[in-house]
Amino acid sequence: MENKICLNSNTYHGFDFTDAVRGARDAGIHFIEIAAVRGYTEHARWEMTDDEVGAMLATLRENDITILGMCGHTNIMTEDGRENLRKNLGLAARLGASYVVTGTGETHGDEHVIEDDTELVEILRELSAVAEGHGLTLAVETHGASYATGVQIKELIGKVGAPNFKLNYDTANVIMYADTQPYDDLRESADVIVGIHLKDKAGESAEWNFPAIGDGDTDFARVFSILQETHCVAPLSIEIEFTSEGPASVDEVHDALVRSANVVRSLRGE
Repeated sequence: MENKICLNSNTYHGFDFTDAVRGARDAGIHFIEIAAVRGYTEHARWEMTDDEVGAMLATLRENDITILGMCGHTNIMTEDGRENLRKNLGLAARLGASYVVTGTGETHGDEHVIEDDTELVEILRELSAVAEGHGLTLAVETHGASYATGVQIKELIGKVGAPNFKLNYDTANVIMYADTQPYDDLRESADVIVGIHLKDKAGESAEWNFPAIGDGDTDFARVFSILQETHCVAPLSIEIEFTSEGPASVDEVHDALVRSANVVRSLRGE
């Protein structure tokens, strides 16, 4: 498979960027998706100086890790959220990322239903144009009450009509927010995917329980088969969010990441 194995640094929510770098290095992962989610996981912030950006890139180079994308989630239905995303797009360009991921509403607990998408479509056209000016792809993640499945976002992509506006597919969020298994939904939306948050799911659909890859209930052999059949080569960004209690220590995160990376390599036939 051509899909790169990547670390979503949100896996290290509550810990430092350097912890995420160490974890990726020790797990043999050479790509990273940086979390820049204001008020949640702030491994990068748009206020970073050129020296701070340079230091971050130097740390990654020293550990043979390359930035692929950024999680820049904001509530784009508010002007403050849109301005924050615009600034995150600028930061992503400075860091050398190729895509930025957002949602359509609140980063967590998004229960707002968008019944008329007219305003959203115009907002996404404007933000996609800003992203294009930075040489970036903008992606909406499967998340929240309105756009929790790949099929829903694929329809939205058609309405927006911007060539650099794509889908970031989260294999567990479709279960959490839409009570939908990822298999058929992934197959039907694979052609517009730019990135995949490879995340396992355990427990009830609405339960916050996202263990190491292979420890949950998701049939990843089936997921990988669908990616091969649809010729989807998007990066596989491993994301582990544990339970609502969170991990007991950074060592627990490191261990979960190593085990997850090994499962992904096995599924890739390595």
